Amino acid sequence: MKNLIAVFIILLMSLEMAGQVVINELECDTPGIDEKEFIELKTASPNVSLDGYVLVLFNGSPAGRDSSYFTLDLDGAISDDNGLLLIGSENMTPFPQLLIPSNIIQNGADAVAIYFAKASDFPNGTKATTVNLIDALVYDTNDADDIDLLTLLGETNQVNEGASNDLKSIQLNNNGVYEAAIATPGQLNDGGGIVFNPITISTNKMQYLEGEKLEITFTSQRPMTADASFSFSLDHLNFNSSDYSGNTTVTIPNKQNTVTTIITLTNDALDEGDEEPLIVFKDLQAPLIPFNNFVKLRIIDDDFVIAPYGKPTNPTYGIVKNMMPEGYYEPLEGKAGLELRQVLQDIIANPIMVRAHSYSDVIEILKQADVNPENSNQVWLLYTEQGRAKLDFQTTSSNVGKWNREHTFPRSHANYNNIDEDDIADGIAVYWTTKADSLRHGNSDAHALRASDGLENTTRNNRFYGDYIGPQGTLGSFKGDVARSVLFMEIRYNGLEVVNGFPELRQGKTGDLETLLEWHRNDPPDDFEMNRNNIIYEWQKNRNPFIDAPNLVEYIWGNNVGEPWEATLGIESFNKSKVKLFPNPVTDKLYVSGLDKESRITIFSAEGRLLNELMLEADKEYFNVDLPSGLYLLKITTKNSVIRRKIIIK
Repeated sequence: MKNLIAVFIILLMSLEMAGQVVINELECDTPGIDEKEFIELKTASPNVSLDGYVLVLFNGSPAGRDSSYFTLDLDGAISDDNGLLLIGSENMTPFPQLLIPSNIIQNGADAVAIYFAKASDFPNGTKATTVNLIDALVYDTNDADDIDLLTLLGETNQVNEGASNDLKSIQLNNNGVYEAAIATPGQLNDGGGIVFNPITISTNKMQYLEGEKLEITFTSQRPMTADASFSFSLDHLNFNSSDYSGNTTVTIPNKQNTVTTIITLTNDALDEGDEEPLIVFKDLQAPLIPFNNFVKLRIIDDDFVIAPYGKPTNPTYGIVKNMMPEGYYEPLEGKAGLELRQVLQDIIANPIMVRAHSYSDVIEILKQADVNPENSNQVWLLYTEQGRAKLDFQTTSSNVGKWNREHTFPRSHANYNNIDEDDIADGIAVYWTTKADSLRHGNSDAHALRASDGLENTTRNNRFYGDYIGPQGTLGSFKGDVARSVLFMEIRYNGLEVVNGFPELRQGKTGDLETLLEWHRNDPPDDFEMNRNNIIYEWQKNRNPFIDAPNLVEYIWGNNVGEPWEATLGIESFNKSKVKLFPNPVTDKLYVSGLDKESRITIFSAEGRLLNELMLEADKEYFNVDLPSGLYLLKITTKNSVIRRKIIIK
């Protein structure tokens, strides 16, 4: 008898919960980059807590196998005065009560379901089920019915939103039937209920300098029927009350619909980096609701640091000290051929010393290693040869104006992909042990990752160097850098190879070796690269030897293959040369100091084309340059050494 009573109580609770919350509206595909997709739930009465409920999205594609791909715990959520709970990204309007990432809702055939359960019951990959199911909607955008998904969720109808990128949503009518109609986020589908008064946040611009005045205007859709006071906050990450002054509580007067407040941004003498205040409503009361919210601004810190060395398009040499440990390359002495390769790999892939970090950690590594020498709050972008704010790292599907991580040895060629742990940035003190066979760690090896403009990264894609030569109108200052990083990867990881030409079978191979050798020779390592090598060593405990000793390239791939390596042929002759060229940039006469013997001067274009060659006597101090403005490569050859420099002609 007790068991029957318990079953009856559970049945009553299930019936009560089933009527408590339903899926009221779904917009699964919006025009553009899907920033305004949403899910709207409806409770049987207003202001109902959804504690104990969970929202689950199921993937109906063959790869998704009718299993969960996103789960949202609804604990703490409360429906509004119309009984609605709007769920969407911070980019949609009106502003949602509950936030999810943009572009998370898939087009279909897929499903949305509400369960009375825990979020932990639905890890990604959980098969759709009717256990503890409260409501479900199986939907599509002109796709065939997913019979298996319908069966798993106990549904018989799959609802079509319509063509992709339209303005329609799937809405629940008062008769309990879903249909596609123009989207009505934050409103009852029949147009009834309480009419809210949305308030919009706007500013006179989106980017400011320290010390400027920030004007924030709040505008309601309709005039007030009484004075309406509310507060907002600006604090976000490192931006706090010490960074501004002004009133953060405002009042829109009766019969008006707008108010403006002035915030003064503090101009201190601290290099805090650029900051991003976030304008957030704190205490709006119905019928006032936010039309937009979480408005992010940019405050440019004018106290940035300028490095003592030059950027790649205006390079310097010998200013940044090589921080390699004493004797780091000593085991190479006298080695040749395959033995030289193996001993070099033993150094840079030493499992006792070398560390691998996560792909997310690489973001912080690049902020340090690829810092713009002219502005410490920016990274220097590889191909486009420009600085960009460190804050502008790409975090959404849009890469416009953003920077991201570029693999110089493409992932698709090397087959090193992400694992879940790659999504965790756990800092310099947390790392994996790695060795020469740890090819997966190539995915996050900072020696072969560079800060790159998002759009240009997409343009390069996985094209081979030689096929890809960079954007038009740039100086090609990246060429030697990428050559040395790609060649590093062949030695560092077993299974990778740099080959001549453009191989059709790309498994572990990339090219073009001949192009990369030419780029390496004509664009020697500068202070920017040396600084980069030093910083990556702090994290990974290995160095790129082709930056420290550029001539090593010749002994492994180039003109000296098979000859024994001697350190004096590499590190000393290049990095500690006393030869100076000035002025640089130059207009007509280029002065040379530090030469004590007759030298051959060879001038190449940025692409490596020979333009001029002359002999310079030991006692002569200068020679004339008669070439158009641009970047050129200069090779100085004496009896015992070869020195390469970049020069800029005005």
